[in-house]
Amino acid sequence: MGKLAMFGAALAFVALLFNTPGASAAALEQTELLDRAAITIDHMKSDPAFEKARSMMKDDKAILVVPRLVKGGFIFGAEGGDGVLTKKNGAGWSSPAFYSLGSASFGLQAGLEQAEVVMLIMSDRALEAVTRSEFKIGAGLGLTMVTLSAGAEAATPPNLSGDIIIWTSAKGLYGGLTLNGSIVKPRDDWNTAFYGRRVQVSDILADRVRSPVGNPIGQHLASL
Repeated sequence: MGKLAMFGAALAFVALLFNTPGASAAALEQTELLDRAAITIDHMKSDPAFEKARSMMKDDKAILVVPRLVKGGFIFGAEGGDGVLTKKNGAGWSSPAFYSLGSASFGLQAGLEQAEVVMLIMSDRALEAVTRSEFKIGAGLGLTMVTLSAGAEAATPPNLSGDIIIWTSAKGLYGGLTLNGSIVKPRDDWNTAFYGRRVQVSDILADRVRSPVGNPIGQHLASL
């Protein structure tokens, strides 16, 4: 075999290696995000503000976890973070789909804020909105939302019925965290890296593809 043919065969082997599900084991960022998201679920479970919403978990359709949302800057501020969406399938939870949550705002802002965000998706129409290519929170889609803040038990609204229940735990110099206007959309590049090939969110949530590392979020949700 000539050198050119050998080189071509080597390239073909490398391409095959990186397009198989086993290649997704190298997606360390995604695996680390899953672990951090599981820790966020534990934080939510121990927060008094979430206690009134705990009983609603039996009726939710899916859950989106953003373990680290960052907001900071002077004059111009931006917020963003990576998240994981998993759908309830029978008695368990689907394989994870990777998402991003981000927005931009103008104003006299200073300091740095980090927050954990969990969205309980309670209705089919809310799940349909989130699984589209892009979803803007509060964009007049007719979805009702309720926000719970960590450590604010007294401020927990008495009526928790809504399409999306949002739990947040924020730290920093900002007085609060507002997600209105934020964009939620799938991270196709991360889903491709994790599953070793290009996949649709609908296929992930329907368990037509299998997570190479399981779903630690589902395991922690099972103890709620």
